[in-house]
Amino acid sequence: MKQGLSPDWITRLFEHPDLLRMGHHQRAEDQNLGMGWLYYAFGRMIRPRLAVVIGSWRGFVPLMIAKALQDNLESGEVVFIDPSLADDFWKDAARVNDYFLSLGVANIRHFRLTTQEFVKTSDYRALGKVGLLFIDSLHTEQQAQFDYEAFSGMLEPRGFVMLHDSMIVRPDKVYGGEKAYGMSVKYFVDRLKQDPMLQLLDLPFGHTGLTLLRKLDEEATRNPYDWLDDGPR
Repeated sequence: MKQGLSPDWITRLFEHPDLLRMGHHQRAEDQNLGMGWLYYAFGRMIRPRLAVVIGSWRGFVPLMIAKALQDNLESGEVVFIDPSLADDFWKDAARVNDYFLSLGVANIRHFRLTTQEFVKTSDYRALGKVGLLFIDSLHTEQQAQFDYEAFSGMLEPRGFVMLHDSMIVRPDKVYGGEKAYGMSVKYFVDRLKQDPMLQLLDLPFGHTGLTLLRKLDEEATRNPYDWLDDGPR
C-alpha cells in the first residue's frame, strides 16, 4: 500500500456504504473524506506511538487514524475499543481483522469491550502514553466523562482529544427506535470548557459536531520552536 490518501484508496473505502455514515461529513461524489481529512492530518502531525479510538459504527475513524500512523515513519498503532453492542459487526475477531486488512490497514488492535471493562485489563495498564484520543462511544454525558478520565492522564504533552457528537442534544437511535436514549455529550463538553487548564474548539460539521481538546500545562505551552528537531529558523 502506497503512503498517503490516494484516490484509489478513498474509492475502496467508499465501496463500503456504511463508511459514509455517522456524521463525519463524508461525500463519495467528490471523494471527500469530510472530517476524515482532519483525523488523518492529526495522526500525521502528532505522529503518536499510540492512538485510542473508543467506539465506531463501521471503523471510519480508526481506519483514518491508523492509515495516518501506518504512513508515518514511526509506525504507530491504534487501540480500538468497541463492545459491538449496536449489532454483531465487531464480534468476530477474524472477520474484523480481515476487514481492516482489506483496506490496507494492519495496525489496529480491537478490543470487544466497554471502556469500563477495558480499564480492568492488563492491556490497559500496559498502554503508556497516548498521543491521540477519539471518544465516540455511548453518547451520554456520563460515558463521555468516564472515557475521558480513563485516558486523559495518559495524554502526551502535545496530544489531542477529539469528542464526537459533542454539539447537539437529541435522541440517539443507533440501537433502534425502541432503545433510543438522550445524546448528551455536549453537557460534559460544556463543563470541560469551564476548566482554565483546557483549550477546546467546536467544529460544527457533520450531524452533531466535533470538539478538539488539548491540555494547557508547562510542557504543552512552552515555545513551539523547542519541539523542532533543528531549532528556530
